[in-house]
Amino acid sequence: MSHEHVVVIYPHPDDESFGASGTISKYREQDIPVTYLCGTLGEMGRNMGSPTFANRETLSTFRKEELKKACKALDIDYRLLGYRDKTLEFEQREQVAAHLKEILQEIRPTLVITHYPGYAVHPDHDALGAAAIQAVADMEEDVRPELWAQAIATNFEKTLGKPDIIHDVKPYWDKKMAAIETHLSQASGMMSLIKNKPDFNENEELEHLRYERFYRWKLEE
Repeated sequence: MSHEHVVVIYPHPDDESFGASGTISKYREQDIPVTYLCGTLGEMGRNMGSPTFANRETLSTFRKEELKKACKALDIDYRLLGYRDKTLEFEQREQVAAHLKEILQEIRPTLVITHYPGYAVHPDHDALGAAAIQAVADMEEDVRPELWAQAIATNFEKTLGKPDIIHDVKPYWDKKMAAIETHLSQASGMMSLIKNKPDFNENEELEHLRYERFYRWKLEE
């Protein structure tokens, strides 16, 4: 199925770059608009840069600017949903879903990508993924977009089976790395640790970033 507009819904700045920037780049190459709905500013993150350049008071400012740069690198629009980091699991799902539904009805995407609830590692990922799925389910069927859910937990295939969509993003590798590296507060330490290993091999160390996997979510009728 070809698409007219893609919306990505994740909770943190950098989720779009680590999780789906290759897929995003593929759609942008086809001149398909992509909009990122970012749940929070990741202000409770533990990483403050390497060497450290942020603190708990300033991190949100840095992450907001990093997100802006990442979305510019990926040539996509973005909106901040305004929730607080590490609290999405405590929000009323129905209220978050209604918020998302309102935006989706305005944008009218043909595809929504979000996290797979229960298989997304972080409570914020699970909560926003569940709300996004409910938002799509609550839309009228004639305007309801296709829905893909991304599982990132270890060994998720043992339970869920093979993903329906597997994108080898090697053709977009430079774009993906450029997007990831804009998130200096989160990525600089991790990337330097990997790349400074004496036996560093990019193909092996970064293999988990090469494939972006999604399940087509089947809504209950």
